[in-house]
Amino acid sequence: MDIDLLKTFVEVVRTRHFGKAAENLYITQSAVSFRIRQLEQGLGVNLFIRQRNNIQLTAPGERLLPHAQMIITGMQRAKVDVALADNMHKQISLAGTPNIWDAFLQFGITNIVSAMPGVSLVAEVKAQQESTRLLLERTLDLAVLFDPPKVDELIVERICELPIIPVSAYETANSENFFDNQYVYVDWGTSFSLWHAREFNGHAPPYFRTSTGRIALDLILKCGGSAFIPQLLVEEQLKAGELYHVEDVAHTSRDVFVAYHRDNEQTPLLEKLVTLLTELKIKA
Repeated sequence: MDIDLLKTFVEVVRTRHFGKAAENLYITQSAVSFRIRQLEQGLGVNLFIRQRNNIQLTAPGERLLPHAQMIITGMQRAKVDVALADNMHKQISLAGTPNIWDAFLQFGITNIVSAMPGVSLVAEVKAQQESTRLLLERTLDLAVLFDPPKVDELIVERICELPIIPVSAYETANSENFFDNQYVYVDWGTSFSLWHAREFNGHAPPYFRTSTGRIALDLILKCGGSAFIPQLLVEEQLKAGELYHVEDVAHTSRDVFVAYHRDNEQTPLLEKLVTLLTELKIKA
């Protein structure tokens, strides 16, 4: 099966629009339509329900999607593996959610690269569910997560605790006005949401919500406001006096976990990588 047909299919699913998919793939819209027809003819099924401005997957299309994603990811990794073969390099693929990268991984990636010479590191941003699926499919080596997957095939280890503190752009912020001055709610996962609802029930709704800590940080630095942000992410701003730790507002923390497949053939390298990630907490 032509890999380009699958890439086109996945892009149409992602954009829900043949024209936008064509722009992203740098081909014409007619080429996108032709590729989808080829794929449908090869499989003997219709993959999309085509309505004006409303492209939906059929049941066969839903079944094809995870297989297409797995094939594309596997092919990309195979190309890298083959390219590295001449230099006898090992390759490790590492993934984290956007918030994991913002709050934790970005601060140690250079140390990891320098401490593992001869290893080619592929670092990606992946959602929690996608990371778990890729680990089980053996197309991802290690995932760093806030919410550990409960799957028997995976080894899951807690590597650190990440303090999440209340910060504000206003020096006069306190427990009385913290949520009234452009409060930005950041989704730090299920346990944080439950803690937040329990601790701060009755306050006015936030004026802005985001799933990414970096977006919240940039927003309150430029426009003012307050938010719960990991301490590691705001240390520079606190030292510079750009933000203030509102100490009389309750704070919390999130555990950080790593997960990898029990039968991964590169387990010794993964254990070294886990050690480096654990030491990152000490340096923080």
